Amino acid sequence: MARALEAYRDADTVVLGLPRGGAPVAFEVARALHAPLDVILVRKLGVPTQPELAAGAVGEDGVLVVNPEVVAGAGLTRDSLRVLEEHGRAELDERVRRLRPGHPRRSLLDRVAVVVDDGVATGATARAACQVARAHGARAVVLAVPVASRQAAAVLARDVDDLVCLDQPSPFWAVGQVYGDFGQVSDEEVLSLLDRAAWAASDVLIPVPGAARPLEGILDVPARPVGLVAFAHGSGSSRLSPRNRLVARVLREAGLGTLLLDLLTGDEDGDRDLVFDIEFLAGRLAAACQWLQRQPGCRALPLGLFGASTGAAAALCAATDPRLRVAAVVSRGGRPDLAGARLSGVRAPTLLLVGGRDELVLQLNRQAGQQLPHASLVVVPGATHLFEEPGTLERVADLARDFFLEHLAHGPHLAASPTG
Repeated sequence: MARALEAYRDADTVVLGLPRGGAPVAFEVARALHAPLDVILVRKLGVPTQPELAAGAVGEDGVLVVNPEVVAGAGLTRDSLRVLEEHGRAELDERVRRLRPGHPRRSLLDRVAVVVDDGVATGATARAACQVARAHGARAVVLAVPVASRQAAAVLARDVDDLVCLDQPSPFWAVGQVYGDFGQVSDEEVLSLLDRAAWAASDVLIPVPGAARPLEGILDVPARPVGLVAFAHGSGSSRLSPRNRLVARVLREAGLGTLLLDLLTGDEDGDRDLVFDIEFLAGRLAAACQWLQRQPGCRALPLGLFGASTGAAAALCAATDPRLRVAAVVSRGGRPDLAGARLSGVRAPTLLLVGGRDELVLQLNRQAGQQLPHASLVVVPGATHLFEEPGTLERVADLARDFFLEHLAHGPHLAASPTG
């Protein structure tokens, strides 16, 4: 859906999810387009004898949209329309109360409103939402849905500036027919998505004890995450490492949230003693993970750690912190030997990924693997230390994804909210 909306990657675009089912789809669209996310709260005013036939709609801030031809055809009087509006407004106010705490409506004045739903059967609610978006001042209204009936799509296309629909199956029975998972979305999940949208795929500052400045990170959490993975890079690298970012992208596509972060501030980065102080780096990583698991929508998610080079040693040491209860650790070309005596205390399943041509590091990993209680060693043929050879880094990403999914999404959930 996001790829189909690429033309609307613009500073003037606002993505509006129709709650509840449209919110998870809108979240992913907004994240991919780097656009702000909001919900559009409307209440369709159905004709009493034909509830699916919309005489109009009410929206936030007193917006009223009337369809004169429907009102005339249904023989609705001014008084009956006013009663419909009063009832609709009361129900809308209740939805606003549930879904707007701390989330004021985004202005649509002179913006491009991309209204997103999970699908369209009759199209009455989606049409009402688009009319309300236009009444709120949007200069253009785009309706984006993964699936719609052909009849509804034909009607809606006349009411919007652009209709983006990925599938119009025939025969059409219901929106859910094209979904593998069409479970109900709760108000709590919608609120969590709105909270998360403020920082999804964004730069974050992470306060940690003892640091003069916050640590810098890149946090990206999908709509329905099955777990979280924090990355610890090696010396000479940073949160912007193209290798770790490739791995993080593969993990996110599988439903895992990722945090790429620098364990040292800019002032500390030049201190060689700190760069190789594994205990110090492990403490920073543990503090960052505690911060991560306090963020909205992340508190109950299992936690994994991904470390490269010296960062792998820091990740293994952090995995022994009882406040984190780490569910899995993956090391890419790591130096687990630098974790020393802490290796025997790592209870999380650990995957050691080493290039076949990285002979010294391979030897060190074999030795460290004998000290780790639950370690597996996988050698990537033809790869050197940085996995620069074609296809080798992609292999690392696939192996890490499968390992994390096994132990975070499908295995016993060892991780929990941090104490304190």
